Amino acid sequence: MQHALPLPLSTPNRNLVRLTIVRGITWTGFLGAIIFGIEVLGFQLHVLPVISVIVAMGLVNVATWWRLGRPRAVTDTEYLMHLLTDIAGLTLLFYFTGGSTNPFITYYLVPVTIAAATLPWLYAWIIATAALAGYTFLMVLYEPVPQLSHGMLVGSISLHVLGMWLNFGLSAGLVTFFIFKMAHALRRRDQMLSHTRENALRNEQVLAVATQAAGTAHELGTPLSTMAVLLKEMHQDVPSDSPLREDIDLLRSQVDICKSRLQHLVANADRRRLAEPEIRPAATWLQEVVQRWLVLRPDVSHHLDIAQHRNPPHLAVDATLDQALLNLLNNAADANPEDIVIQLDWDDDLVIIDIRDHGPGVAMSIADQLGDTFVSTKTKGMGIGLFLTHATINRLGGGVSLYNHEEGGALTEVKLPRQDPDRQ
Repeated sequence: MQHALPLPLSTPNRNLVRLTIVRGITWTGFLGAIIFGIEVLGFQLHVLPVISVIVAMGLVNVATWWRLGRPRAVTDTEYLMHLLTDIAGLTLLFYFTGGSTNPFITYYLVPVTIAAATLPWLYAWIIATAALAGYTFLMVLYEPVPQLSHGMLVGSISLHVLGMWLNFGLSAGLVTFFIFKMAHALRRRDQMLSHTRENALRNEQVLAVATQAAGTAHELGTPLSTMAVLLKEMHQDVPSDSPLREDIDLLRSQVDICKSRLQHLVANADRRRLAEPEIRPAATWLQEVVQRWLVLRPDVSHHLDIAQHRNPPHLAVDATLDQALLNLLNNAADANPEDIVIQLDWDDDLVIIDIRDHGPGVAMSIADQLGDTFVSTKTKGMGIGLFLTHATINRLGGGVSLYNHEEGGALTEVKLPRQDPDRQ
């Protein structure tokens, strides 16, 4: 029988964990200070109610740890109740230990700071109001501790001043460490939400482009067939020694390639095949894509360099990845078809494909936007190719980076995760 895996802690759950740790440190410190005051400094306290308050807060902490083990998310209201419980416990403790004359009275600021950092505006004001109400109550009603009200000295330092110093150190340490952690968790959650929204928007754009592409592919079938028939007739009408014969043959081959790619696109539209990429040797796959690209771009000159490391890598590939790499190769050829360098390298985790051209490079003003929206470096381009390329490679767990090479031209770096060839 399989056991359900524990749910990952959300940001409110993590904050409640940290609040529980803060509570444990604080009340353990209070217990130590009270024991020291009674045994060493001779404080005159009602021990039973003081210890009862500390034990009650300890039980609250134990119950909180138990609750955190339940698969239920912590809400802002529940978090608010925990902070109100802390303020109630502090108020009771301070009531029996000198009220507003207790140097630890300013510890009220810790739950106020926690609320301000982690809770909505209204809840933060509720905590601030409760803390102020408790402080005001303790200015009027409390059980005095003579040693605190009479200015007892420890050496040459007032006991009240020493207590305030200890409270400042405790509060500053807790606020600096735990509040930073809580605020950092909130910032990280916001970043993750922003990244998720961006991915959702990109997926919507990809879906819109894919839908339009499917309709366009269907519509292009008829004119391509017409062009193929006309070119065949022109080929028959033109004498074999005519210079137009070679041009017609080139046009026919290009039309045939377009028809073949459209048929391939339709054949690979099966969602089940796209959902299960094929695991192939990276070098073999790259060589095949480059050969297909050379048929489309007979005007280019290139150099393919494959590293000779041990353990040649495998990649998860599908038709969309083939098209993504073809887009990048075409961009390099459009920049400058001469001497394009394609390199394949790898490490233990990644396969790296570098495409170097000797064109004008990428303008810094748009470098950061390439692939995020429909931004193009070409005067007649729409930027859809780069956008779809980024979306495809990101979907497969990789990434694309564009750099201006120090010796001129642009360097496109594609990183894809290595795959286990035994996975299939």
